Amino acid sequence: MGIRTFAAELLLPAALQPKSRAAAQNPNGTVSPPDEVSTYAELADKLGYLGKAEVKQVREAYKFADEAHLGQFRASGQPYITHPLAVAGLVADWRLDAQAVMAALMHDAMEDCGITKVELIERFGAPTAELVDGLTKLDKLQFSTREESQAESFRKMLLAMTRDVRVILVKLADRLHNMRTMAAMAPHKRARIARETLDIYAPIAHRLGLNMIYRELQELSFAYLHPWRHAALSKAVQRARGYRRDIVERVRGDVDKAFAGHKIKVQVSGREKTVYSIYRKMREKHAGFAQVNDIFGFRILVPTLLECYTAIGALHQLYKPVPGRFKDYIAIPKANGYQSLHTTLVSPLGTAVEFQVRTEPMHAVAESGIAAHWIYKHEGKSGGAGEAQRLGAMWLKSLLDIQDDTRDATEFLEHVKIDLVPEAVYVFTPMSKILALPRGATAVDFAYAIHSDVGDHTVAAKINGEPVALRTELKSGDVVEVITAPNARPNPAWLNFVRTGRARSKIRHYLKNLELEESRTLGEKLLAQALRAEGLLLPSEEADDGDALALWQALIRWSGNRSRTDLLVDIGLGRKIATIVAKRLAQLMRERGNRPDAVTLTLNRYAHDDVTPAAAAVALDGTEGASVQLATCCHPIPGDEVRGYLGRGEGLVVHTCDCATGRRQAERDPERWMAIEWAEQPKRAFDTGVKLMVRNGKGVLAQIAQAISAAEADIRHIDMDHDGQADATELRLLLSVRDRQHLADVLRTLKRSPPVLRAARIKP
Repeated sequence: MGIRTFAAELLLPAALQPKSRAAAQNPNGTVSPPDEVSTYAELADKLGYLGKAEVKQVREAYKFADEAHLGQFRASGQPYITHPLAVAGLVADWRLDAQAVMAALMHDAMEDCGITKVELIERFGAPTAELVDGLTKLDKLQFSTREESQAESFRKMLLAMTRDVRVILVKLADRLHNMRTMAAMAPHKRARIARETLDIYAPIAHRLGLNMIYRELQELSFAYLHPWRHAALSKAVQRARGYRRDIVERVRGDVDKAFAGHKIKVQVSGREKTVYSIYRKMREKHAGFAQVNDIFGFRILVPTLLECYTAIGALHQLYKPVPGRFKDYIAIPKANGYQSLHTTLVSPLGTAVEFQVRTEPMHAVAESGIAAHWIYKHEGKSGGAGEAQRLGAMWLKSLLDIQDDTRDATEFLEHVKIDLVPEAVYVFTPMSKILALPRGATAVDFAYAIHSDVGDHTVAAKINGEPVALRTELKSGDVVEVITAPNARPNPAWLNFVRTGRARSKIRHYLKNLELEESRTLGEKLLAQALRAEGLLLPSEEADDGDALALWQALIRWSGNRSRTDLLVDIGLGRKIATIVAKRLAQLMRERGNRPDAVTLTLNRYAHDDVTPAAAAVALDGTEGASVQLATCCHPIPGDEVRGYLGRGEGLVVHTCDCATGRRQAERDPERWMAIEWAEQPKRAFDTGVKLMVRNGKGVLAQIAQAISAAEADIRHIDMDHDGQADATELRLLLSVRDRQHLADVLRTLKRSPPVLRAARIKP
């Protein structure tokens, strides 16, 4: 039975701790971890798992990188090649293949030395060149902001990772070494890089199960972002080690005897929370350092899976467990493949002590995550690495799904950040399949996790057999059932509460496509109307009509758009004026022999009762969607005289003709206004504002609601004065009505209600 006590790991003063630990806790120092590579000879010592031919290739890559970086120095004054060597050393610790080690050595060659991808392909082969290219930032491209450049670089790196996960492993090794050696950089650069590391790279490391790197990146980032807080907490932890020495020694002795009595062969090691995790817990619980009493614990490694549960039984017989603190991550692994049994026990001195029980393969995955795949590959073992690799592949696939739905780099990064959530809930489908979702995920997130089609057609949900709202947050153990309908569509309001990047990107993708289609239809309608004013009809776009196709191509070249659809969308969104495009189109048509038609011209100028409204103006029936907006300043409804303002990028905005806001816009931008008419049979109800003066008294709101309901209208919103001492109160209601006639009926009904003194429509 091997016991590694806290004496070596937790209770020594900082000066006597291993250098790697001391360096991690003091980023302003210059001490490097003892296993850090600084020469090729040291790197070669770590490459024993590679064949001779592969080691020779790595040496060639080292020579190439050394020549490329010749004369370059780091901010610390060291030759630049020491950085690629250190990164390659970290990669070699994971036993990645020769291509990954070579990419680590040359990861800055393209970015900093002007080396081209073609050169790398010729010297070292396409796979290694692809890895280096995936690690190269996009600094040579022009971006409007630093944030946009950063977002595009992240997208490139993450998409390269979906093709080959070695890209992110090398990148994390690169970032870890940079964080360890940032002391020579300017303070504002250190803070920016630390924030970026804490927000992006540390969560990626956790998502892929690289917990050792995750903890060190967090610790270093915290020390650079908040040096005073880090120093104060570090001193408090150091003092706590001395205070709790007796507790640790007694617990260790009791645990040693317990396992010896049960004849269980174990390895016991001490573990301590990082300073950053203590700080985060203090902030979450609004507690002081003295209230965080579980800063240390024990890790127990056993030979087999069955002995994990036997060991937990022995521990629960030794000390009393804290209710609700037992977690079985073996039966239900975390989203990053982590497997272990967790339990918290109360020691004889009343202190809570956490224990983690796992097998050696589980421990390798817990520390190295997806990188454990290469370690086991070279050692000829299997184990938990396969599960970590499977879950890692699932996350990488989700990145591709988000990329398919998101073309904007900043939005892509936003969705990925949402998915980089370490905490998770575990829920069940009705068929007992387990799904891991981020904490705070809702029924809609669950639906999109099943399939995008299920999410798009979701109408209701049940949790544990009970109907719930779609925004209900899920809890571990919930059995979730989603109800769909073939005609259902995503609701924009879902974006206010969905938690996963996949759900958010799918909803936004659908809404964007819907908006583009609606804008295209509106643009076509506006262009046809403007062209009728020239006495011409909009030409067809049928492929077999060569003249029409040539005409559209000429118009598209003139407009600068890529396609007919893009041009119509721009017109529908107000980015281009329909009348100007129509005049150019009419000129092109006349050049090709088309002449204005007198009947078309007459129909457009003189619309009679027997002519459809669309012949004279754009007709609204309420089904136009996001491309047509009813102005909130005047709330137009069918029956009002209206006109449309084609805004720059927001589509067509409809105002009443007597709206003061609309009049001011018309005076400022007269060419953007156009004729609008209501269709004879509107397809939905419309919102409008109503102002009531009512007597104060009991049940007034109930009487008003009853009157509105009797008039077959709906209340969308109520606003009122807060002066309860007055005899009368003004209410402002947003009502949903069919048209002006329906509104008049509602107002008559309200005026007959006893508490109502006055009722009128709100005018802007």
